[in-house]
Amino acid sequence: MFDFILQTDEKAFLFLNNLGHANWDSLWIFITNKWSSVPLYLILVYILYRKISLYKFIVILILTAILITCTDQTANLFKSSFERLRPCQHPYDDRSIANCGKFGFFSAHAASSMALAVFIGNILKKHIKYIFTGLLIWSLILGYSRIYVGVHYPGDVLAGFGIGALLGWSFLKLNYFLSLQLVSFKTLNT
Repeated sequence: MFDFILQTDEKAFLFLNNLGHANWDSLWIFITNKWSSVPLYLILVYILYRKISLYKFIVILILTAILITCTDQTANLFKSSFERLRPCQHPYDDRSIANCGKFGFFSAHAASSMALAVFIGNILKKHIKYIFTGLLIWSLILGYSRIYVGVHYPGDVLAGFGIGALLGWSFLKLNYFLSLQLVSFKTLNT
């Protein structure tokens, strides 16, 4: 059964990766670069600053930093534990067009982007109607970029999305808990 899953993942990778074309490579390399999302992060920080109280803003920034660290370090732990070679390490007839690390299960890019989409998207959706949907679409595009450039299998990306969503949801609940503690603290001190 496990071999069937791996073979299906490899076939899906080759299909999706080979949809690429040299005319689009520079766009997907830009999308997959971790620095290309910095303007989005700055916009989200600005929106958070404008829409919520300073205390909640600081707590959310701290939680976001911890969340991204958790997704990144969890991905590193999985990669060193599972030691699944990235597709660019195999002699496939693929289009690997990005720098390639050794192990790839699961995608830290997919996990971090989904965690951020779930966490920040849910916090801001009452202020901006389609921000949650927009962040999910951004995360899906970023996840696909990892397949397009040849550094992750679809299963790596899907696992990253799942773990990222779980961590994002957990940190969202933690944020709500901390918000309730703030309300309780303010009530006691008045």
